[in-house]
Amino acid sequence: MADLESCELPSCVGQHHARLLRLGFLHSLSSPFHWNCLMRGYLRSGLPPAALRLYLLMSRGGVPPDSYTVPIALKAACHLFAICLGRQLTAGIISVYSKAGDFTKARKMFDENPQRKLGSWNAIISGLAQGGSAAEAMGLFLELRKSGLLPDDVTMVSVASACGSLGDLELARQVHKCVLQARHRRPPPLPAAATVMLENSLVDMYGKCGRADLAGAVFSRMRHRDVSSWTAMIAALAVQGRAQEVVELFRRMLAEGVRPNHVTFVGVLSACAHGGLFGVEPAAAHYGCVVDMLGRVGRVEDARKLLDGMPTRANAVILGTLLGACEKHGGVEVAEWAAARLAALEPGNDGVYVVLSNVYAAEGLWEDVAQLRRFMRAKSLAKVPAYSVASVLPL
Repeated sequence: MADLESCELPSCVGQHHARLLRLGFLHSLSSPFHWNCLMRGYLRSGLPPAALRLYLLMSRGGVPPDSYTVPIALKAACHLFAICLGRQLTAGIISVYSKAGDFTKARKMFDENPQRKLGSWNAIISGLAQGGSAAEAMGLFLELRKSGLLPDDVTMVSVASACGSLGDLELARQVHKCVLQARHRRPPPLPAAATVMLENSLVDMYGKCGRADLAGAVFSRMRHRDVSSWTAMIAALAVQGRAQEVVELFRRMLAEGVRPNHVTFVGVLSACAHGGLFGVEPAAAHYGCVVDMLGRVGRVEDARKLLDGMPTRANAVILGTLLGACEKHGGVEVAEWAAARLAALEPGNDGVYVVLSNVYAAEGLWEDVAQLRRFMRAKSLAKVPAYSVASVLPL
């Protein structure tokens, strides 16, 4: 390898490369050291295309690049006037450093790039916004505008996130204008996913600035919504303690078939907590939200204890939610408890018995399964109104 480092003629580098290939030495190594030496040799001998080809072969071979590999590839790209490739590599490196939390190196890479294109700006602004350096991200956005480059939808999503973290309403209004301008500059039609992402960022931004009304205005105009849309709006209302509106919005979300995630539940619970501070008594819908959350993570006994402490009896929706959680996660005693009460409320709901039978089967309680099926057949034939699972299971 020492001889290779001193090679400046293409033929010399080629001979070393051929020898390594014949020996099968190059592809048998997982270290990038020998690849780097060859790439550097081709670059010094005036063959940047060969250096880039080696970089691609190295990547396809599963050899991870190190801190020396990428600068060599960048130099080769620049020598080739492969500006697009060079820019992509630069933006990618900035993004990698940012995601790793090394903002010093990310910023250094950005600052040392003499010809910054939008991809590099987006990478550093996004990294800073997600890394908690919102003020610095906004400062770079202002520099971007002064440079004459026009931000796109990717830029504005990161900028809206940074602005929300700062909680500056006046700045948020300016960002909103920039978002609209970025949307209009993009050739139609704007992909639905990009539109939703932009609008979600605005809902989140206004919510963090304490303006749930402005967040709601954006939310109400959205043609398409995903779970992040609903969650951002729930969070905007939750911050202000508007528990009743949060629960109603959560119910609308479920009615439209959108599955909540853990962030959604945090927003709902936060709203209920804030609502308690404002004198809002927990209603059945509040209990239902918590039971749903506990049931999704298998804490069915905790959910049952919560319902035991309700000032009024749980309704069929809440009991059905708990019974469904038992079917998924197990819990025979809780399932029987919920089934008995649900059957008492809805004697004609045969689905109660089906779910309870599934719970028994999952636990291997085949005698209970058989007994319940006999009961279901008898109920189906006799149609006795007063005969229900409530008479079999203790209330």
